[in-house]
Amino acid sequence: MEAVVKQAKAMVRQIRISPTKVRQVLALIRGKKAEEAMTILRFSPQKAARIVFKVLQSAIANAEHNYGMDTDKLHVLAAYADQGPSMKRFRPASMGRAHPYVHRTSHVTVTVTER
Repeated sequence: MEAVVKQAKAMVRQIRISPTKVRQVLALIRGKKAEEAMTILRFSPQKAARIVFKVLQSAIANAEHNYGMDTDKLHVLAAYADQGPSMKRFRPASMGRAHPYVHRTSHVTVTVTER
């Protein structure tokens, strides 16, 4: 019989950044210790790093408060970004035309577990 592994999760929805940009940052922290992941994110220059940092902080706080886990033993189990709703917009162009473009949004999820 398998032991039940406690997991704490944090999620932020409809963040105004493309999921591909967030996935580049998430690849840096996946599988790392929570403390090490926080350090990596703190010194990453990307806009997505600030967003993921807050989500990771929230996941760690959830683990401590809801499940009583030891924050020193936490590891990032899963980190992924899904596509959110896209906002379709138009930019004025020459000769009375309009060019469409899309503002993409993301749903970011980080799961931590005690090892």
